[in-house]
Amino acid sequence: MTEKIAPKVALVTGASRGLGAAVAEQLALRGWHVVAVARTVGGLEDLDDRVKRAGQPGAGGLTLAPMDVTNDDAMRHLCRSVHDRWGGVGLWVHAAVHAAPLAPMGSLDQKDWEKSVATNTRATGMLIPMVEPLLHAHEGTALFFDDPRAGEPFFGAYGATKAAQIALAKSWQAETRRHGPRVLIETPAPLPTATRARFFPGEDRNKLADLQIEAARILDTL
Repeated sequence: MTEKIAPKVALVTGASRGLGAAVAEQLALRGWHVVAVARTVGGLEDLDDRVKRAGQPGAGGLTLAPMDVTNDDAMRHLCRSVHDRWGGVGLWVHAAVHAAPLAPMGSLDQKDWEKSVATNTRATGMLIPMVEPLLHAHEGTALFFDDPRAGEPFFGAYGATKAAQIALAKSWQAETRRHGPRVLIETPAPLPTATRARFFPGEDRNKLADLQIEAARILDTL
């Protein structure tokens, strides 16, 4: 009886733009099947178009999952569907983030604060228990991206909730060091993303790292 070999399946949350999209594209070009999750349908379709245009032999495929990571029921259903189809995933890349506009703490917008907490912190805490069994099934790896802004002026909502997200990832990393899944935290080089453009509007973007090159570098470290 021939042993069934599990396909290389990656779950990328926050895959429609920025580093998440670049990592999803690189994974697909390396032969992974990528389950790409994001709220922005147009961004996911652009990702799909780029992968198809590349037409690279041996490239993997994409399953587009237009949904919000803060929707617990939707994400739970997705994880169940991934389990039923592939049995698990070899990689989870969590790039979903809400970058609230820079503002002094005394003028912090309540809606932006609540969205930052929901996306950056609460969703991470809800997703880890959902995804962990999928990673265990394929001896997989979880990858988070740090962006240490906590305590910087005007970065209150983003800095605090992003730091909380990484704190959750670090606790998970410490807990699973012996028996898995492997949890990695990377700090990417400064990148020409839309988020960074809002944070630093006058910055010379020519001096920033290339998204695809940085995505490839990060994946090579895995």
